[in-house]
Amino acid sequence: MAQKSLSSLSWKSHFIDGTPGDDEAGGGPRQVPGACWSRVRPEPMPNPVLRMWSSEVADTLGLEVAEEGVLGGNRIIRGMDPYAQRYGGHQFGNWAGQLGDGRAITLGEVDTGKGILELQLKGSGRTPYSRFADGRAVLRSSIREFLCSEAMHRLGVPSTRALSLVTTGEEVVRDMMYDGRPAAEPGAIVCRVADSFIRFGSFQIHAMTGDVATLRELVKNTVKHHFPNHSADSDNGLLEWLKEVSERTALTIAHWMRVGFVHGVMNTDNMSIHGLTIDYGPYGWLEGFDPSWTPNTTDAATRRYRYGRQAEVGAWNIARLLEAITPLMQEPMRMNDALDSYYNAYREHSSRMWSEKLGLGYFEDGDDKLISDLTSMLQMTETDMTILFRLLSIDHKPNVEHLRPAFYKEGEIPSEKWDAWLDRWWARVEGAPEKAVMLQANPKYVLRNWMAQLAIDAAEKGDYSVAKELYEVLKYPYDEQPEYEGKWFSKRPEWARNRIGCSMLSCSS
Repeated sequence: MAQKSLSSLSWKSHFIDGTPGDDEAGGGPRQVPGACWSRVRPEPMPNPVLRMWSSEVADTLGLEVAEEGVLGGNRIIRGMDPYAQRYGGHQFGNWAGQLGDGRAITLGEVDTGKGILELQLKGSGRTPYSRFADGRAVLRSSIREFLCSEAMHRLGVPSTRALSLVTTGEEVVRDMMYDGRPAAEPGAIVCRVADSFIRFGSFQIHAMTGDVATLRELVKNTVKHHFPNHSADSDNGLLEWLKEVSERTALTIAHWMRVGFVHGVMNTDNMSIHGLTIDYGPYGWLEGFDPSWTPNTTDAATRRYRYGRQAEVGAWNIARLLEAITPLMQEPMRMNDALDSYYNAYREHSSRMWSEKLGLGYFEDGDDKLISDLTSMLQMTETDMTILFRLLSIDHKPNVEHLRPAFYKEGEIPSEKWDAWLDRWWARVEGAPEKAVMLQANPKYVLRNWMAQLAIDAAEKGDYSVAKELYEVLKYPYDEQPEYEGKWFSKRPEWARNRIGCSMLSCSS
């Protein structure tokens, strides 16, 4: 019996069949007014070789075999109708006009029998939205995207997924830190998978150009195929749909805060209409607990997208989405209800997640003070967030000595303050924190930047064993996995403190 391949899947094209598109196929970078997409084929690569494969995503799709030629962009099979999506966005608070899929090409949508999933190649060549870029992606950014999207899914954080990583056999020139020192790097392509890759900016581009007709068609198609419990035919229907988008977004950002994840580039073109974590670029996990930290060197001056501001930025981005949909509303002032739903949902999710992280059982008056005092103490000396919360997840009263592995400088531990806080927390949980809940809220293993960098360093020498080991470890982030504890459950090593790729990243990929 033949194994199920990409050609055996049930391919659909709901997005391009139901929305206005570009009259011209392919071609170089250009403005594409009045369109939601442009047909474009991936560019053939010299030597595509499969390096990473997610059997979980393959199972979801009903796939049994990987086809390097297709996943590397060299072959299009029957049923695929490749395109690049057009969208705009606010980048670092400023409207940037037309953006779009500059290095991503959607192969098509697959009906799995349980839902529709879109397959997209990232790094497969130029599109009409590439502007001055080459449409390629490099190995380092591709490894980071593959590992992180799969790790986030297993952490319980809504995310796009990754099916495969293929090296292309060509060199791609990138100026990694935008400092005038470009260098050649190995090229790669990730096949990423999601309900869709529709973004807030997908709607903004039409609203900002006054193209209400295209905006209406895109909204109708999005609601019909991705939010079938709602309607786009009335203010009530639109409002309920936007409330769901707002609430999904709030949930995802609350999860980011729970696990210490910093997205790094929360532009509106990087915000998924499904509330998924999307576009893994200069992301990072907190090492020392620092609410002002951002991994993105481009954001170093203003720190707009720092860890502690992500919920606020989420609200700002939701407001921009609501503005984009107002031309379709009879009573646009009602949009305030959708923004309120974001704030309410975020407060609810944040309170619940703090309750789970500390094993409180429920949230009560006084818990806000307990939590704010904790976050203040976490900043008194460099303290590893992941390790500290995992060490708290025990069924006996911890003391400072028990928490010592979480501190970077043991001589600076504010021991008296910690002892006092631990006494308060232990009294609050009546000596019986919900340990099982805590262990599922506080991961032991997350994809720290230095871990990803070790995988990249090895892969650039042809060794993918580190990347594959991390992929396996991060499938079970809440399990003890004692065989990996000494290697991957540890604070950032000193060599990584100021190394590019560990402490500093750019959008270069």
